[in-house]
Amino acid sequence: MESMTFTFPATKKINNLAHVGVVGSGDLEIMMEPSGSSQTEVTIRTGITGYKDTWESVVQRFFSQYDVAVKVKINDFGATPGVVKLRLEQALEVISND
Repeated sequence: MESMTFTFPATKKINNLAHVGVVGSGDLEIMMEPSGSSQTEVTIRTGITGYKDTWESVVQRFFSQYDVAVKVKINDFGATPGVVKLRLEQALEVISND
């Protein structure tokens, strides 16, 4: 099991929680909650080792486009970058609809 954390500056505060996806073959679970600071913190746990640079690129690209101050927990079971982006977008949609 590999664990990694990335932080990015953020300005848009949110007040809601989100939970999308499930940990299963080729999928992942994402939980978002408001951050107490002006940053995004992403913690990833994955059973697939050796992809830290890919993870960093995917989440950095996503949160440079969506400037939200959140704490994100991702539990991965082999999801592709496209699935990661889709789940992150779904979590943001849940946050904005509550």
